[in-house]
Amino acid sequence: MNRLAHETSPYLLQHADNPVDWWPWSPEAFAEARERGVPVLLSVGYSSCHWCHVMAHESFEDHPTADYLNAHFVSVKVDREERPDVDAVYMEAVQAATGQGGWPMTVFLTPEAEPFYFGTYFPPTPRHGMPSFRQVLEGVRTAWTDRRDEVDEVAGKITRDLAQRQIDYGSTDAPGESELVAALLGLTREYDPQRGGFGGAPKFPPSMALEFLLRHHARTGSEGALEMARDTCERMARGGIYDQLAGGFARYSVDREWVVPHFEKMLYDNALLCRVYAHLWRSTGSELARRVAVETADFLVRELRTNEGGFASALDADSDDGTGTGKHVEGAYYVWTPAQLTEVLGEEDAELASHYFGVTDEGTFEEGQSVLQLPQTEGVFDAGRVESIKQRLLAARSRRPAPGRDDKVVAAWNGLAIAALAETGAYFDRPDLVEAAVFAADLLVRLHLDEHAKLARTSKDGQVGANAGVLEDYADVAEGFLALASVTGEGVWLEFAGFLLDHVLAGFVDESGALYDTAADAEQLIRRPQDPTDNAAPSGWTAAAGALLGYAAQTGAEPHRTAAERALGVVKALGPRVPRFIGWGLAVAEAYLDGPREVAVVGPSVDDEGAKVLHRTALLGTAPGAVVAFGVAGSDELPLLADRPLVDGGPAAYICRNFTCDAPTTDPERLRTALNR
Repeated sequence: MNRLAHETSPYLLQHADNPVDWWPWSPEAFAEARERGVPVLLSVGYSSCHWCHVMAHESFEDHPTADYLNAHFVSVKVDREERPDVDAVYMEAVQAATGQGGWPMTVFLTPEAEPFYFGTYFPPTPRHGMPSFRQVLEGVRTAWTDRRDEVDEVAGKITRDLAQRQIDYGSTDAPGESELVAALLGLTREYDPQRGGFGGAPKFPPSMALEFLLRHHARTGSEGALEMARDTCERMARGGIYDQLAGGFARYSVDREWVVPHFEKMLYDNALLCRVYAHLWRSTGSELARRVAVETADFLVRELRTNEGGFASALDADSDDGTGTGKHVEGAYYVWTPAQLTEVLGEEDAELASHYFGVTDEGTFEEGQSVLQLPQTEGVFDAGRVESIKQRLLAARSRRPAPGRDDKVVAAWNGLAIAALAETGAYFDRPDLVEAAVFAADLLVRLHLDEHAKLARTSKDGQVGANAGVLEDYADVAEGFLALASVTGEGVWLEFAGFLLDHVLAGFVDESGALYDTAADAEQLIRRPQDPTDNAAPSGWTAAAGALLGYAAQTGAEPHRTAAERALGVVKALGPRVPRFIGWGLAVAEAYLDGPREVAVVGPSVDDEGAKVLHRTALLGTAPGAVVAFGVAGSDELPLLADRPLVDGGPAAYICRNFTCDAPTTDPERLRTALNR
């Protein structure tokens, strides 16, 4: 019996009609394996994963394969986005055993949940040196029945090795100038000066490293740091990884040039990149950065916002190819041929569009199709004509079968979106974006927080999921609430951030100052996951350090400041060695070295025009990690407003840093200078 029909995960629901007798991750599944004396197949993926879909169609929808699985295994299906703790523990085992990892992840476990054989995608027939999935199943079954002692020994050894792994925590001292300079040098060595970004193919948007580079430039004036950030952002924005018609970024580029993306669009990537481009504009005034920030924010609201006001997790890479066969093809929604351009635009405009967007007869993708990009860095184009072309292509594209959407609301990623939309809305006078951030934050409070302010990881269609929030959920939601407090001046968001961060201090931090990815009272797996390095989003560890530091700056809370400092010890250890993989920690360290600065803006009312100008000026300051409080003089809405009177009856801004305050200013230009030096 397939037991996935009542799950909330879209990924699990995609498998609810498989002939495989799937179980969700549960004690009952492992009890069933013990009772039957069979191993467990653990299959981990996510709804927008292309190769997860491929393996499902080839193997999990195949009745003979399903019959074999049902006879000899207990099969457990996990959505890695709902259970990042399960994913992290077994991915660590896969990577340790094979030297690589990815999804779908395929792991065979004992009934005690100890892993003994690993892989990722397995094809239905042997190819490219890979055994078929059926061969793997038969080999595992043979080993289980004929060499059980050997299997148990291997499983026990792997589990012990995982349990004994220790993080190189370094010290409880935060990094200083020398470590951040060494990290910058390390990034410079790995930088691709011809194409932007770091490393080779596939090339991922380095969102967290870009935040570090922008903050380092703001604090030190390093032109090299700014150049790497600016050039990478321009290359990505001009590449096929960016949707040139509707905004929003794909997950990664399969090539070094950012031309051909892996077409899935993830909430976390777009939230992080929206914020990066907004911050780049704040630093440089770049029109391209402004355009991409706003378009990406609009993409988030238009295409990922759910009926409940939260933000969906992802859009699929695959969609119906429109041929009437029902076949789903990667990128079908996004790519164009010259003939398709002519059909929509007519010959003259199609010729311009081909030149402008880099559409060729040979194609840049598959079967003569091209991904739209902006390869032209020189020349003058009629802006009105180009805009007309874009709108007509967008209208034509909207008539194609659209990619599926994973409507699951993940707390952490919604926290990232809240921060991005709040800041982008404030920078570009878009109150609708701030309002969207407030609605999403309200959903998290109403649905994801229980009466003890404990956080649920997911919800869908207004129904909260059963899985507890992990560290990144608490940290990223707190980060979003802190951004909302700065933008709106509403103290309730600071209060909710404090509730979440108190849980971090109580349940996720050990006596050394290190942080775990799961709470002390969470389900006990074979290893308690703990990873300070970034993946596609900031690590929970360093995201918590940043939120703790910002909260302490807003409130003066010493325990939170101390916890942030101690958590940054891992950045001191890893930053100079692997800066690409701890970018968010380096960005937080920049804020720590800068203070961070505390800005209080007071006015006779929140509608006072002079006060609003000072408030926006403060938000646009580039000082790393600066926090902003805005309100009426004498208000107790936010702690930083205490004892901040008007100056000569008018609005004023107060700046403090490292327990020292400047004289208040009423001049926006003086405030801008103070926060941008």
